[in-house]
Amino acid sequence: MPEAETKPSLRRDLGLVQATALAITDMVGIGPYITIPLLLATMGGPQAMLGWFAGALVAFCDGLVWAELGAAMPKAGGSYNYRREAFGPRGAGRWLSFLMVWQIMFSAPLSVASGNIGFASYLHYLVPTMPAWGMRVVAGLFPLLLVALLYRRIGTIGNMSVILVGGVLLGCLWIVVSGIPHLSAARLFGFPPDAFRLNWIFWASLGHATLYALYDYFGYYNVCYLAEEIRDPGRAIPRAILTSIMSVGALYVFMTSSFVSVIDWGQILNSRFVASTYVETLYGPAAGKLMTALVLWIAFSSAFSLLLGYSRIPYVAATDGNFFRVFARLHPKGEFPHVSLITLGIVASVFSLGKLNEVIPGLIATRVLIQYLPQTIGFFLLRRRAPDLSRPFRMWFYPVPGVISILGWLYVLGTAALGSLIFAFGVLLVGTAAYLVRARMRREWPFSGMKDEG
Repeated sequence: MPEAETKPSLRRDLGLVQATALAITDMVGIGPYITIPLLLATMGGPQAMLGWFAGALVAFCDGLVWAELGAAMPKAGGSYNYRREAFGPRGAGRWLSFLMVWQIMFSAPLSVASGNIGFASYLHYLVPTMPAWGMRVVAGLFPLLLVALLYRRIGTIGNMSVILVGGVLLGCLWIVVSGIPHLSAARLFGFPPDAFRLNWIFWASLGHATLYALYDYFGYYNVCYLAEEIRDPGRAIPRAILTSIMSVGALYVFMTSSFVSVIDWGQILNSRFVASTYVETLYGPAAGKLMTALVLWIAFSSAFSLLLGYSRIPYVAATDGNFFRVFARLHPKGEFPHVSLITLGIVASVFSLGKLNEVIPGLIATRVLIQYLPQTIGFFLLRRRAPDLSRPFRMWFYPVPGVISILGWLYVLGTAALGSLIFAFGVLLVGTAAYLVRARMRREWPFSGMKDEG
């Protein structure tokens, strides 16, 4: 039998329900259970909930960018392919696609690590005698467990994702439904004096709130990384992206409203276990422990989905000749990128030994600077470069959402902390240097016309 017929390839085993489930589990991770206190602190009151709406607007507009690109180019790797085609596969697109994979090797493990650290933090609520070093050991071992669970065919994983999303939605709905009878307009609109004084402090604070909100929204695009394993991607990808953003946005607003209505927002600012404290206040200690168990389930589900999606990106880049060849290997029986999966899992294990407040701002700034902002610009370039490209889904109200997306990313970068910007630009510069060294050796752009010396 010819080699072409026996070569392993990715399998289209995911349907619309499974793709949407993966997107939701990626978005609704441990994030809101940890960042809601941080979000409220950015503006010093419930007016910080504006961050949910600002973040949802940016995410939805950016989701329309991903939806069109994902439906038009349903290949594993998502953003890697879009940037390469938009900026030219033999030109700057090669540099930008390399940078995409480069930053993924940092940001993907950091994303997984944030869920692992949150998991260990909430576990401390159930096991208060656990020492600090024990929590770090749990966080560090967690990614290795995920690798073991993901080490199988994608069809089995897709079915697991539907089960996992059930626990995710159960935890959120418990908070929302239990909070409805207690919704308090007095607390929700109990703004401190000068809360809406529109000076630079207000806009900078709103930018910080939007940053935390976007951290919790991120993940709607994860299905694009799995596009080559999704059935009917032209239909499933846009629906999965937009449905997940709208559903999760509503959940976050109602969750925060429930917390603020039951617990004074001043107390929430200093809460390490806001979800557990909330349920314990309403139903007692036993219920608080049960909610904590659900939050642990949610943290697990999110990290599971993240590691699954990101492991496909180095694989695609390697098969394209724009990353290390070893990452192009597929498992001979399971037909999944096992080298990429194991590598990211190990790196995530190391990063999980850090602290959550050390990773979120730098993670967001890096993603926006190197991935989301260039991709949105590339979206407009691709409309001009390839007007005849088959687009099963086209951006609604083009070009308005794309423009809003660009302005939103610039706003987040402009209001980010200096340290996170330094980290982001450091990743960009080191990655560019690595690309240039490699490109010169391989005589690729911008050295493609270079002659041998000497």
